[in-house]
Amino acid sequence: MTDIALTDPSGTTPLGGRQSETATACVTEIDGRPVSSFRLEGGKHVGAIGPPEGEVLERAIRVAIELGIPVVGTVASSGADVVEGIASLHGWGRVASALASASGVVPTILTVVGPAVSGPALLLGIADVVVMTDDAFAFVTGPDVVRAFTGIDISNRVLGGAPMHGTRSGVASFVVPDEEGAREVVAAVLDYLPANHLDDPPRVDTGDPVDRDCTRASEVVPAQPTASYDVRAVIEDVLDEHTFLEIRAGHAPNLVTGFGRLDGRPVGIVANQPHQRAGTIDIEASEKAARFVQWCDCFNLPIVTFVDTPGFEPGKDLEWRGMIRHGAELVYAYAAASVPRVAVVLRKAYGGAYIVMDSKGLGNDWVGAWPNAEIAVMGAPGAVQILHGRRVRAIEDPEARVQEQATLEREYEDMFANPYIAAERGFVDEVLAAVDTRRALAAAIDRLSYKSEVRPTRRHGNTPL
Repeated sequence: MTDIALTDPSGTTPLGGRQSETATACVTEIDGRPVSSFRLEGGKHVGAIGPPEGEVLERAIRVAIELGIPVVGTVASSGADVVEGIASLHGWGRVASALASASGVVPTILTVVGPAVSGPALLLGIADVVVMTDDAFAFVTGPDVVRAFTGIDISNRVLGGAPMHGTRSGVASFVVPDEEGAREVVAAVLDYLPANHLDDPPRVDTGDPVDRDCTRASEVVPAQPTASYDVRAVIEDVLDEHTFLEIRAGHAPNLVTGFGRLDGRPVGIVANQPHQRAGTIDIEASEKAARFVQWCDCFNLPIVTFVDTPGFEPGKDLEWRGMIRHGAELVYAYAAASVPRVAVVLRKAYGGAYIVMDSKGLGNDWVGAWPNAEIAVMGAPGAVQILHGRRVRAIEDPEARVQEQATLEREYEDMFANPYIAAERGFVDEVLAAVDTRRALAAAIDRLSYKSEVRPTRRHGNTPL
């Protein structure tokens, strides 16, 4: 694989001349894929961005847009160059503008191998993927300012270290030991993506038969609705063998996102994770999934959604922090996506959380459900309490009360919660055996591969950011 650190000039076309000793750029290749690459590091002021650095980085990004190739940048920067004054602020502003122009046109990937601080740190929030090495850190406001304003003494690593960004903030899509690991991750991500938004993702022959049974997936999901399991076992069995690449794995672990291949075709995966917080959806999970769905839609990757959720996570703090607004981000992302969208209800799909996980009501193209799936406004115990609570509580004999509760729950499940009722109403396209999941999904995506939607003419929607 070509070294994207740009230390070997062979096979590269330099960009930007010798404007800066801190910033270098070129058109090069990663595993045979052309990319526009830049590196910001070193110099007298630890990779600080001044006017010349801004010009070099902007040039690299604009060339990527013109050529229709991905942007791959490596960053270790102390922020805007104070020596150059206000012109330095405009320098990184120009880079931000260029990255925004590239967004949704070509893939943008940034690797942080040292500091990324002050205003230029915001560039990380614009990129599609951010890879951070273990010793990297990033923040907008540093420890000294935090100490002055709050009195809290905090280190660079605690405030903005890679582990924190890989879990709490979600800024880092991947955290790796070193730069060599970062190069491998960048190549792996690019392997699933087209060069630009007008291309199709690269399809390859993985050698995994598309018609094989998903035996492991069918066995791993417990029949008991409240029992835990790792949804990644289902994902890995349904996808082509050894092709699942999880993205932002440490952040919002109650929802899984990643790339994979199905019959050789790259797809995006979104799945509830019952192994974490029972698979409920909270603010972080909504944001994580929404941005990923939007990204897949940008670059023509079909979206496969695995549903097993009891609902949105309840809590005063979540509501005060804006669960409505952030939950709407996921609703908007799915509803706006025009790529093929398929989903499978594995076990339970209740209430509003069922709707936001790419239901028919949001414009999904094909929904399948396993035979034991429960699709309803809520689970049977809660529904019985609402519909028949007074009647059940009036039964004096405890044993008879429990028996009546169980009977009413079974009646509710038979009448409202099974997938066949949803299929009769057109909300489920197919009730399928779990072992047939791979075959059914591959066939559905293949039929939808020429999908084309005509959307209203407008500049853009007003997303619930």
